[in-house]
Amino acid sequence: MTAPRTYITTTIPYVNARPHIGHALELVQADVLARFRRQHGGRVRFQAGTDDNSLKNVLAAQAAGESVREFVDRNAEAFLALGPALSLTVDDVIRTSRDVRHRPGVERFWRACAASGDLCRKRYEGLYCTGCEQFCSPAELSGGRCPEHDTEPQRVAEENWFFRLSRYGDRLRAAIAGGELRIEPAGRRNEVLGFIDGGLEDFSVSRPAERAGGWGIPVPGDPGQVIYVWFDALCNYVTALGYGTGNDAYQQWWVSEGRRVHLLGKGVLRFHAVYWPAMLLSSGQPLPTDIVVHDYLTAGGRKISKSSGSGADPAELTAEYGTDAVRWWLLREVPRVGDADFAVERMIARADDELANGLGNLVNRAIAMIGRYRDGRVPGPEPVPAGGEDLDAACRQAAGLIAAALEEFDFRQATAAVWAIADEANRFINRVRPWELARAERDGDTSAGRMLDGVLSALFGACVALGAELAPFLPDAAAHIARQCTPREGRLPDAVPVFRRLGVTAGRRA
Repeated sequence: MTAPRTYITTTIPYVNARPHIGHALELVQADVLARFRRQHGGRVRFQAGTDDNSLKNVLAAQAAGESVREFVDRNAEAFLALGPALSLTVDDVIRTSRDVRHRPGVERFWRACAASGDLCRKRYEGLYCTGCEQFCSPAELSGGRCPEHDTEPQRVAEENWFFRLSRYGDRLRAAIAGGELRIEPAGRRNEVLGFIDGGLEDFSVSRPAERAGGWGIPVPGDPGQVIYVWFDALCNYVTALGYGTGNDAYQQWWVSEGRRVHLLGKGVLRFHAVYWPAMLLSSGQPLPTDIVVHDYLTAGGRKISKSSGSGADPAELTAEYGTDAVRWWLLREVPRVGDADFAVERMIARADDELANGLGNLVNRAIAMIGRYRDGRVPGPEPVPAGGEDLDAACRQAAGLIAAALEEFDFRQATAAVWAIADEANRFINRVRPWELARAERDGDTSAGRMLDGVLSALFGACVALGAELAPFLPDAAAHIARQCTPREGRLPDAVPVFRRLGVTAGRRA
C-alpha cells in the first residue's frame, strides 16, 4: 500500500525586519508534524518561504535608505537561517521575488481566475492598513485604529483589479461545514463561518505599480498594476510545487490524494480560510484539507511584532540557550487555544525543570547506574517490577497519545505524553531506590539483585522509549539519548549529560 502523502506549509512572512520568536512557533509546529509523519512511514513535503513582494518591505527599505532588493535579500537570509538554528527539516523554500517558479505560477493563476470571470477592474476608495496589507471597513476598526496593529489606516483612492469573492459564499460554507476544508480549532472554524454568513465583499488583488515603487509582479496585460500582496503571496503554496512551470510536484502534492495542511496565525485567518479557498475554486484547483490556526505569542501581554521590536530573535536564543530549550518552550508552553506570553526567564525555568532536571536527569541516572551496577551491560528483558506499573503504562501509552494529540494539532498535549515517561521514571527511581538494592546485593541478597535487574531493565526501556517518542519534538536531544542507549561491544557508553542547566549558565553570564 502506498504511504500516505502530506504537504505541510507555513505562512511566508514579510521580510520588512528580522524574524522574532513568534515566527519560530509556526516553523517548529510544522517541523514536528513533518517529522512525526515521516517517522511513521508517511511521505511528507514541508514547505516554507518568504513574502518579498510586499508594500511593507518597500516602505521599510525606503526608511532604511536602502534599495528594496538589498534590503529584502538581507532580511530574507535571516529567515532562511532559522532552518539550521531550529533544527528544521524543511524540504523546500520559496522566495517570491527570487524563485523562478513563482512569477509564472502567479500569472497562470491570475489568468485562470480571469477566465472564470472573477476579476474586474474598478475604482475604490477606502481605509488601508499597511500592516495588514488590506482595506478595512469602519466596523473592523477600534476607535478608528486597526486592532491588529494599533495604527490609523490611510485613506486611499485607487483604481485596481478586484476578485469577485461575493460569488463564493455558499460554496465556501458548504466546504467548511461539510468537512471538506477542516479548520482547527473549532472556534476558528466558527469564526470563519460567521464571517461568511455576514456577507462576502469583493477584494482588491492589485495596486498601481507607481504606489508599489515598481516592486512586484505586473498584472498580465496591465503593466500599470502589480499583483496585490495577498493574491501574490497565497499563490506560493502551489507555485512552489511548479504550478505554472510544469513540475510534476504540483500533481503529486496538491492534486493527488493526500493531505494539504496550512499552518498559520489567527491574524491571517481570513486570507487563508476565505480568500485563498475562493481563489482555488475560481482557478479550478483542489482546496487545502486542513487549516491549523495558532494564537499569538505576546511579550508583557502585548502581541510580538517585527515593527515593535518586542520579540526575541530566535537565532540568538538558540545560540545562547540551545535549540532544545527554544523548541521545548514553544511546544510545552503554548496552548492550542489562547495567547502565550514569552519571557526568556520562563523558557529557562521550563528547560531546567523538565529538560535538565527531568529528562536529562533520568537518562544520566539510568545509564550511570547500569554502568556502576552492571558494568554497562543492560539486564535482559524482565517482568515489570513491583512499583513500575505506572512507568510501564506511560511507556506503552505514549505513542497512541502522541498520535491522537497531533491529529488534533495539540502540541502541548503531545509533549505531555513524552514528559509523562520521564516523570514516571524519576518517580519510580525515587520509590524503589536502586542504590539500596545494589547495597543489599553486595551483602549477599540475591533476591535484591534480581529486583535490581528488573529495575534497571525498566529504566533502560524508559530511556529507549523516551528517545523514540521525543524525536519529532527535540530531534537533537533524541539523537543524544539514542546514542546513550546504543551498546558498543556489549556495553553502554559512559553517561554524558543530555542537557545543561540554563539557570546556572545564565546567572553566571549575567
